[in-house]
Amino acid sequence: MSEENAAPDTPVPGVEPYDGPAGGWGALRAVAVAVRDQMGASANTRALFSMNQPTGFDCPGCAWPDPHKTSSFEFCENGAKAVTWEATAKRVEPDFFARHSAKELESWSDHALEDAGRLTHPLRYDAASGHFVPIEWDEAFSRIGAGLRALDHPDQAEFYTSGRASNEAAFLYQLFARAFGTNNFPDCSNMCHEATSVGLPQSIGVGKGTVTLEDFDLADAIFCIGHNPGTNHPRMLSTLSAAARRGVPIVVANPMRERGLERFKSPQHPSEMLSPASTQLASAYHLVKVGGDSAMLKGMMKALFAMDAEDLARGGKGVLDRAFIAEHTQGIEALQADVEATGWEDIVHGSGLTRAAIESMAQTYARAERVILCYGMGITQHAHGTANVHQLANLLLLRGNMGKPGAGICPLRGHSNVQGDRTVGITEIPEEAMLARLDARFGITSPRAHGHAAVESLQAMRDGRSKAVICLGGNLAVAMPDPDACFEAFRKLDLAVSIVTKFNRTCLQVAKETIILPCLGRTELDVQAGGDQWVTVEDSMSMVHASRGMLQPASPDLKSEPAILAGIAKATLPEVAIDWDWLIADYDRIRDAIEAVYPDFRDFNRRVRQKGGFRLTVGASHRVWNTPTGKAQFIAHPLDELSLHPGLLLTTIRSHDQYNTTIYGLNDRYRGITGRRDVVFAHEDDLAAHGLAHGDKVDISAGPGRVLRGYTVVAHAIARGSLAAYYPEANNLVPLEDHDRQSGTPSYKSLRVTMARSVDESLVPAG
Repeated sequence: MSEENAAPDTPVPGVEPYDGPAGGWGALRAVAVAVRDQMGASANTRALFSMNQPTGFDCPGCAWPDPHKTSSFEFCENGAKAVTWEATAKRVEPDFFARHSAKELESWSDHALEDAGRLTHPLRYDAASGHFVPIEWDEAFSRIGAGLRALDHPDQAEFYTSGRASNEAAFLYQLFARAFGTNNFPDCSNMCHEATSVGLPQSIGVGKGTVTLEDFDLADAIFCIGHNPGTNHPRMLSTLSAAARRGVPIVVANPMRERGLERFKSPQHPSEMLSPASTQLASAYHLVKVGGDSAMLKGMMKALFAMDAEDLARGGKGVLDRAFIAEHTQGIEALQADVEATGWEDIVHGSGLTRAAIESMAQTYARAERVILCYGMGITQHAHGTANVHQLANLLLLRGNMGKPGAGICPLRGHSNVQGDRTVGITEIPEEAMLARLDARFGITSPRAHGHAAVESLQAMRDGRSKAVICLGGNLAVAMPDPDACFEAFRKLDLAVSIVTKFNRTCLQVAKETIILPCLGRTELDVQAGGDQWVTVEDSMSMVHASRGMLQPASPDLKSEPAILAGIAKATLPEVAIDWDWLIADYDRIRDAIEAVYPDFRDFNRRVRQKGGFRLTVGASHRVWNTPTGKAQFIAHPLDELSLHPGLLLTTIRSHDQYNTTIYGLNDRYRGITGRRDVVFAHEDDLAAHGLAHGDKVDISAGPGRVLRGYTVVAHAIARGSLAAYYPEANNLVPLEDHDRQSGTPSYKSLRVTMARSVDESLVPAG
């Protein structure tokens, strides 16, 4: 099968290759369908034109920065889906739950549960009737407070945070939990970019990207490794398109061919839409094997060291930036020894790429004076995710591609404020200096012991060591690996609280006391005692800016996230002398408190009112290395055992009609899938080796009890030895214990599996 072909000609229901570019008329049609299906004739459609504008609200989807340069509107297809999903005209009122029991709702798909519409009233689960029933806010707060106070110890509670929460909500949340007495802060970063938050500080002294949007205008080469911008951060396509048009090489390494890395037609530019042509993005596209990134990166560095030695032997100055290495780094000798001791045979086997392909990547890298390296969860969600991040940093440091214009590292954060939540205190391993400032500002004594991250939280819930969970957004039980264990963990709890805009499957995992609190969305007006309020978010390039909703709330009974957290805090901690009502009456007061605790937010309220906001300090962007030695570190790693695995490795992926666990629909346009999600993508040669063909039914097994049964196998342009299936359906293949030991990030992206023709279990004799 040619790499250019999406699938053979054999017809399979719901599978047909898509020939269009990313974006284009397909994106416009998808936006129109989303608006029609969710908003109808509602005036809420005007919200799309306020998204990502200086006086509007921040997209509730991805964290790509807002340029405000050329377009009068700054939204993409999937951003529009996120807004229509939130600003839908559909409502889930109390009578919905009178008609549908919890047992019936368990049989609904994840898509159907959220597609029912916006929640309008607080709810609690009534075990006697098996239904969710309405509850007043004061009673809900009272029950939650009583449940938390009844715990034997504060560490029996888990405080989960979704990346959708604003800086103001996240700050109040961590203040409340620390005043309560715990540092148990599982959050969505634990499941996606925790390897970045752990690995980059060890390498360069900061757990954030070092580039700005303007650096892309100056780069001489861009490398895209382990991410799919067409689906997960589509506004990046405009940035890549601009770079491609000025001749910048864009080198892609990804297990699958993704249309959003191949070619793009901008729906926001009429001249492009009326032209039959589209912009070619990738100048080179390498199908690296699932789990093979570390081997590929070591191969690139091995080629660089060889090129450097050859150039020096000819009397040249070499290809490494020796002045930068001498002044700013440590550890080059150990790295070079490790890389040179790694044989090309292992590198080729581990990466799935030829030596020539890897050397060509190294040559492109060496020819460029300024290089940006972009990566996503294809790098981080492995048992060796932190090591992968170290290797990316190593590669950039070899040629001084850190802390200079047009160069640096660009981790692509998924959710719109996952980075900001971490910045304002959502962390299970807080620094002493931060805790001291928090305590001084609010007169509390924060706990110092490290708390639970996401995997540890679910393990504690599963094992009965934790008895309560509060979820500030998200769909935690579905997002985590091992759903059966996670669902059971929730059902064992004394108290489970979800603060959400829509009902989801986590809400159905009922504890002894289960309460659902509906909150305002990012698009909606937030009016408190002090008048109209607005919040702030931090994008993936450390820019902090305002977000102001403008739509009427979906229900008069909704409260903002800060107001909900204040209500819970007051009911739980009546003896703590924090005036929660005073804080939420005017969010400027919350921002003043953030400034007092986090010096980087100096003059917060003034600076965030400037157009575009302001950038937080990122030391490595200025060659200031906040490591113990004050220098950037080369960190060597041997090839991990997984990359040398001789069998099949499976990665989980998101469809184009999906954002995290939210399923907008059952289509995956760019991969040619329509109306279904029960598919697994495979290379045609791997199918042949297993006696299979495109369209066959297969079982994918990761061990006893971890099987996807009856999936349709789709021949696709994917690396040999690699499979891909949709998240979260494939989460049952991942045990909770399969995660990166340094960061705790689950191994969603590299699972040892077997593939065989599907067995009809009804025909298998018992025993």
